Amino acid sequence: MSQLTIRNATVDDADELCGLINEIIEAGGTTALEDRFSPELLADWFISGEFALICHVAQAGSGLAGFQFLSRYGDLPKGWADIGTFARLNPKIPGVGTALFAATRSAAKERNIEIINATIRADNIGGLAYYEKMGFRTYNTLKKVPLKDGTPMDRIQKQFQVTKNGSGL
Repeated sequence: MSQLTIRNATVDDADELCGLINEIIEAGGTTALEDRFSPELLADWFISGEFALICHVAQAGSGLAGFQFLSRYGDLPKGWADIGTFARLNPKIPGVGTALFAATRSAAKERNIEIINATIRADNIGGLAYYEKMGFRTYNTLKKVPLKDGTPMDRIQKQFQVTKNGSGL
C-alpha cells in the first residue's frame, strides 16, 4: 500500500484534480456529476469558491490519489454540509477514502458542522458501501432524479452525525 499524505487542497491542485474527476465522469455510473470540469470550475466548486468549506487531497508519492470536500450548496439546514469523495480510478490506491474522511470529520468538528450529508446515485454500489463503512446512515431517497440523458435514477441520502468525540451515529 502506498504511503498517503492528507493535506488541504489549494487552487494549484485544480489541474491534477480536474484530470482525476473528469476520468470518473467519463467512466460513468458512479457520480451524479455528468459534465467535465475545467480547473477554474473545479477550484470554484470544491476548493476556494463561495460554497466550498474544506477540501482535502490524498497525496501518494508525487501524484494525487483522491480528494474529498465539504460544501454548503442549496438549502441545507443550519449546521449541515454536503460531502463528495473522488478517488483515482487508475491506479486505484486502497485506503484513500478512509484517510480522507478522518481529516474531513475533524475539519467538520472544527467548523461546528453537526451533520454531513452524502447524496449517492442508487447504482453507485461502491459509493453506498463506502459511506456506510464510514458511519453514514440512510435517511431519505430522492426518487427518479433524471440523469442528463433523461434516465431516472434514485439518489440515496445518507447522513453522518458529527459528535464531540468525532464518531458517527
